[in-house]
Amino acid sequence: MSKKITPQQNQANQQNTNKGTPGTNKQSSQNQGNRGKQMNPNQGGKKK
Repeated sequence: MSKKITPQQNQANQQNTNKGTPGTNKQSSQNQGNRGKQMNPNQGGKKK
């Protein structure tokens, strides 16, 4: 059973990448999840 977190805790977790520790937190991972795909120059997309 997972514990509910407050919006303040969620916001802090999104910014905390846990540098220097093994692993990450779920909120940080989800926050950065699509960034790699968006930054990839090999991805297709609309061409102007």
